[in-house]
Amino acid sequence: MLEAIGFDLAQAITHLISFLLALWLLKKFAWTPLMNLLDERRNKIKDEFDKIDSEKANVSKLADDYDSKLKHIDDERRAEIVKAVEEGKKIAAEIKSTAQNEARELSEKTKNDLEREVAKAKVQLRDDMVGITLAAAEKVIHERLDDTKHRELIGRFIDGLEKV
Repeated sequence: MLEAIGFDLAQAITHLISFLLALWLLKKFAWTPLMNLLDERRNKIKDEFDKIDSEKANVSKLADDYDSKLKHIDDERRAEIVKAVEEGKKIAAEIKSTAQNEARELSEKTKNDLEREVAKAKVQLRDDMVGITLAAAEKVIHERLDDTKHRELIGRFIDGLEKV
């Protein structure tokens, strides 16, 4: 019956041996290197993804570090500004205190100078009054006075006082 279909056993065995030989050759020289190449490619892709994940983690860590440093820098900047403001207030208070002390000293010096000048003026006025009184008494003593002469002399004395 197999012969009726045209089946030749020798030819089938030859085809089977050729197929198995071709299958073995393909497995040995094509399939294994192809699978090794695919495994190599798969490992390379996996390594690249691992490297990308590692770089993402590093970038995330660096971003966190930079954010932390920026916050620290902002805190330091704020502290420096507060310190500068406090220093400015301290300097302003010192300047104000110094100005008040200088104004007080100048006022006291001016007051003392004025008091000395007033005292000098009083002494000078007293000396002038003594001189005028002496001059008037001298004139009175040298001249004999009658009522008119006496009035005239007193009038001149009063005019002299007004001029002084």
